[in-house]
Amino acid sequence: MRKLLNTLYVTTPEAYLSKDGLNVVVSVKQEEVFRIPAINIEGIVTFGYMGASMKLCTDNGISLTFLSPHGRFISRVQGTTKGNVLLRKKQYQLSDDESWSLHAARLMIGGKIQNYRNILRRYIRDYGENEDVNQAVQVLEHAKREALTAQDKTTLIGYEGMASNAYFEVLPILILNQKADFPFHGRNRRPPKDAVNAMLSFAYTLIANEISAALETVGLDPYVGFLHTLRPGRTSLALDMMEEFRAYLGDRFVLSLINKRQITSKDFLFQGDNGVVMTDKGKKIFISAWQAKKREVIIHPYLNEKIEIGLLPYAQAMLMARYIRQDIDNYPVFLIK
Repeated sequence: MRKLLNTLYVTTPEAYLSKDGLNVVVSVKQEEVFRIPAINIEGIVTFGYMGASMKLCTDNGISLTFLSPHGRFISRVQGTTKGNVLLRKKQYQLSDDESWSLHAARLMIGGKIQNYRNILRRYIRDYGENEDVNQAVQVLEHAKREALTAQDKTTLIGYEGMASNAYFEVLPILILNQKADFPFHGRNRRPPKDAVNAMLSFAYTLIANEISAALETVGLDPYVGFLHTLRPGRTSLALDMMEEFRAYLGDRFVLSLINKRQITSKDFLFQGDNGVVMTDKGKKIFISAWQAKKREVIIHPYLNEKIEIGLLPYAQAMLMARYIRQDIDNYPVFLIK
């Protein structure tokens, strides 16, 4: 199994990235504040752009991702593709196969809905019956059954929307602490209208970036997927595979930050019509907790091996590659208990 290396997150807007020998150096106002050997990192995510040594990154297999100060994806730089050309050729062929693509899409959406359901059932198990949550669980079970037998992608997306609406409608019930400071009235974005949505969008951006890097690592093309429409610049396969991770890596993580009081309303800026964004302090709290979460170890439900949470995108990318090569009969989506 691949070793989990560090991702360097640069949140200071004035930070400048440079190299010194084989080290990545972060400077602020021409003063060095941090350095790390390139061999110890696999990715750099920077919020804003003040410069970087792209050659050092590409020579060492380090992905370089640029996000806006508010966490919106701008661009990503990756070195020479080292994947198996035969694997990618097969991926492209299957992307054009409507039946195969629909089957893969049904699996990923079915996994997403099941993970939604498992989060709600865990709440019931830990905190007792709740009529609204119970009703949402029933809607999710129905939506999952229908999604797994959908005859076309339009119908599939319809059941995915039904499931998401039911799930997010009861998500505020899962906010156990700081309820008044973290109101939530459904999913919204561009811009997010509340702190919960700001964190969800931030988490999903990080997840999509890590899945893209994992797909590149195993030799797949993150831009050619089976559910999301192909579009220049869109990492369609990464977005496809993110569906099964949203609930576990994104939603549960955000709820944990709120319920454990690791983050508070003071860590956000409310900008009226321009939405809500995290402060620099809030981003640092979020990313520090994110890095710690990635180091936690679980048992992978399909591989039945201990694995760091940060390696889950790589494990699923590896399984997707095996499925495309027909080494395994089906794609085992990641399901939480």
